[in-house]
Parts: sequence; C-alpha cells; structure tokens
Amino acid sequence: MDWLDRAAMAGSAACMVHCLVLPILLAAVPAVSAFIVIPESFHRWALLFAAPIAAIALVGGHARHAASWPLCLGAAGLGLMTIGAFALPEGGVEITVTVTGGILVALAHTANLRLRHSCGSLGDRSRARSA
Repeated sequence: MDWLDRAAMAGSAACMVHCLVLPILLAAVPAVSAFIVIPESFHRWALLFAAPIAAIALVGGHARHAASWPLCLGAAGLGLMTIGAFALPEGGVEITVTVTGGILVALAHTANLRLRHSCGSLGDRSRARSA
C-alpha cells in the first residue's frame, strides 16, 4: 500500500510542476510551445487516473490507522482538483484551485503514509484515531 501513497505523492508533485512551471517555461521560451502542446483534456484524464489511486490509498490507510483526517483532507483536495478540471475556465483561478487541491492531496498522502507506518499494533490504532 505504501507504493500507492508514494505514487500519488509523485503524481501530485508532477501536477504542481505542470501547473506552475510549464506556463512560465512557455512564456519565457515561446519556441518551446511549438513542441509542447498539451490539450485541456489532459487535466481531466490525469484526474480520472489519479482519483482512484488516491481513494484506494487513503481508504486503505484509514482501514489500518483509523484516522479520518487524511481521508477528509484528500477528499477536499480531489474535490478542488475536480472543480479546477471540470468547472472553471482555464486561467489563474483554475490554476490556484487545482494547485491547492494537489497540495492537499499530497499532504493527505504524506500523513497517511506516516500514520500507517506508526501503527504497528492495536494500541497505536487508538492513538491514531484520536489524532
């Protein structure tokens, strides 16, 4: 299950790099835009790929450590990413909402991974629940 959290964190990081660095690169070096063409549907496909991975990892972590907050944080992040991908026009607000969602998802997976590693026994499970 660790690999799912790690894959989801890497995906969130790649999303943030894509949302923040690629526009700067294309503005700084316009010739690059002739080679790098990413359709708007890319965001929707990436989200449809990432959401099940995130859900499986976060629900699986919750089953092990019983802390609800990483699952809620991840759901909020996925919700923001969904709004960015499907409801907002391309631009500054969409980027802000999507990046914020990606950060929340990455934080949720980091917490999920740490909580799963910290609960090796049933006693740890009750501590994680109160966290």
